Amino acid sequence: MAKNPEAKASDVRARTPDELAESLQSLRKEQFNLRFQRATGQAEGTARIRTVRREIAKVKTIMGERARGGTAAAARS
Repeated sequence: MAKNPEAKASDVRARTPDELAESLQSLRKEQFNLRFQRATGQAEGTARIRTVRREIAKVKTIMGERARGGTAAAARS
């Protein structure tokens, strides 16, 4: 079985807000490029699209938790 390339939530939580924003921007660019490749028929592996979408969701979730004061994370613990 292949190694999972996705970042773990704990790794994402360790990043600073500036790093999260930069990561989100780069993931959005990658997502655009992957969608463009798929539309033009150049995409070789479509699994990366799913991985990027999930990484974007993780980053946005953690950014939202921090914006709300971390109440969602405290409620789950």
